[in-house]
Amino acid sequence: MGVSWSFKRYLDHVYSAGMDGRLCSGDGRTRSDPSKQYGSGGKLTGKKYLMSLTFNAPRESFGDPAQTFFEGKTPDDLFWPMHLNFRFFGLEPLETFACYDVMKNAQIEQDFERFDAHLKKHLPTAE
Repeated sequence: MGVSWSFKRYLDHVYSAGMDGRLCSGDGRTRSDPSKQYGSGGKLTGKKYLMSLTFNAPRESFGDPAQTFFEGKTPDDLFWPMHLNFRFFGLEPLETFACYDVMKNAQIEQDFERFDAHLKKHLPTAE
């Protein structure tokens, strides 16, 4: 799984610009302290992000090793590269929100209600 090329291009532009010190101070490592880990230079520590995903696959397809297509992977497993991008800059994840089975069994009103509840739970000051 990945993101569209247009979103990837946007991220590349934003992240490349932020490498000037606004989003991170390099990759975290230094020649003077080799114990510092790669990916520890993010300047957005204390800030959080939330991923909202939409799948055609039903909810049951995820997190179950008996389901052969995703092989037990969760939505967060599938979007691990995105999580690493955010982690590189010091951001921490909020619980991911996902809509499932949106083409063959869409439940738009219920998904909006679940999304509203999700936002209220994780971003209570955003009302």
